[in-house]
Amino acid sequence: MAVTSLVLGIVGFVIGIIPIIGWFFMPAWILAIIFGAVGIRQNQSKGMSYTGLILGIVTFVYKFGFWLLVAAGA
Repeated sequence: MAVTSLVLGIVGFVIGIIPIIGWFFMPAWILAIIFGAVGIRQNQSKGMSYTGLILGIVTFVYKFGFWLLVAAGA
């Protein structure tokens, strides 16, 4: 779970920066968050679990926060 969370978090973060294509990786962000939380609960590699969890959350907040700022500015 920890390794999967880390890989999905990295891939989701790197591809998530691309404006339109990044939205197709939304399942990767969500799965990175879920697998990171499960990895922390199962006492697997905490560093990889936390990193995957944080990358998933950061990408999620970045993508939705951008559109909230765009909507507020319009």
